[in-house]
Amino acid sequence: MQKVIIIGSGCAGLTAAIYAARANLAPLVIDGHEPGGQLTITTMVENYPGFPDGIMGPDLIENMRKQAQRFGAAFRAGTVTNVELGQRPFRVEVGAEKHEGETLIVAAGASARLLGLPNEKRLMGHGVTTCATCDGYFYRGKEVAVVGGGDTAMEEAIFLTKFATKVTVVHRRNEFRASKIMLDRARSNEKIKFLTPYLVTDVMDCNKNAVEVVRLRESNNGKTLDLPVAGMFVAIGHEPNTKVFRGKLEMDGAGYLVSKGGAKSSVPGVFVAGDVQDHVYRQAVTAAGSGCMAAIEAERFLEAEGHAH
Repeated sequence: MQKVIIIGSGCAGLTAAIYAARANLAPLVIDGHEPGGQLTITTMVENYPGFPDGIMGPDLIENMRKQAQRFGAAFRAGTVTNVELGQRPFRVEVGAEKHEGETLIVAAGASARLLGLPNEKRLMGHGVTTCATCDGYFYRGKEVAVVGGGDTAMEEAIFLTKFATKVTVVHRRNEFRASKIMLDRARSNEKIKFLTPYLVTDVMDCNKNAVEVVRLRESNNGKTLDLPVAGMFVAIGHEPNTKVFRGKLEMDGAGYLVSKGGAKSSVPGVFVAGDVQDHVYRQAVTAAGSGCMAAIEAERFLEAEGHAH
């Protein structure tokens, strides 16, 4: 029987683990299907406070993990396949393994939707990215492409004009899902050009381990076009990793877990942290902050019931 089970091992889960472990709660962290979260597919992180020269995403995660282990957090590899939240202790299944916990912190994150091209994964972090606020700075004085047609794509494109000399928004349809205000804002920015209706069919060059060209196909007539760019920002949305909580925790229409104030969820004793409940900021530092909140809430919850230590 665990006092605290943490699902997810990105910034939110690991910060929760550090705080819970320092409170002598000996948390159990279940890594999840993307151990280390989205930072493990990011190369350089320059906006996390305390690292004036930046730090590699995987290194930041590794440091957090060591810190949590040092204070007594335990780790289990694997993905949660089922949860039972109807009564306490809560039950968490990881394949054939079953764990019971007095409290649960859900920090399972969100995964960026990708186009599904073979080279996209290979060039992730080497010119292909899913976060303009994380990586825009690296494209000063360069030309980039943004793929997508929603508000996120417009926001990313506008943000990138601070650095890039030209931003081409590529969308597979002529109509956009983006709100009129965001679309107008993007259209009125002279650095932003639009290419529609075009599908991205490939991104090159894997041999050089860098993005040089995005290959496109016109949706109507099938003619191809090579767009020379130094970076491709995929902005087609995120998918919160919440399938296993469907019908068990309250979520919004997009599947994000709903906060009931701070880190509280719709079930007392279950707390939420990081991108699993945040589709607005999605930053390492905000995820870490919410992980801290969830651990403090879990400790207080256990203390009120008389079994914190």
